[in-house]
Amino acid sequence: MVTEKIKQLAELKAKAAKIEASLEAQRPAALAALPAEFGFDSLSAFIKALRAAAGQKYKVKAAKAEKAPKAARRRKRGRITEEVKAAVKAATEAGQTGAEIAKELGISPASVQNVKKELGLTKSRKPAPPEAAPAI
Repeated sequence: MVTEKIKQLAELKAKAAKIEASLEAQRPAALAALPAEFGFDSLSAFIKALRAAAGQKYKVKAAKAEKAPKAARRRKRGRITEEVKAAVKAATEAGQTGAEIAKELGISPASVQNVKKELGLTKSRKPAPPEAAPAI
């Protein structure tokens, strides 16, 4: 009894798949015939009439994504001015850390490091290679 119902279900699924395939094959022809069926010369005239009937005067534009709140927007790249460089130099000489300087000036720690490097206020990690001894 259960196996018969399973067979019936499989047959019905196959029949539904055939009907769906038939509809998919007929759909393009039916859609192409719509303008002539309603008395329009061309597809563009038909579309124009549809838009007018729907109350749309102009072409439909894609919906824009909503802007994020101001606090969540990505900030523009900060400008490192001469004043900022002078402040970094003074703070470094006063013994402040890079993170403290960055927080105080509102720039990133990487920017502080770049300014310090530019001003020659950083130490080199690698020792200078020894000079080659002259050959005798």
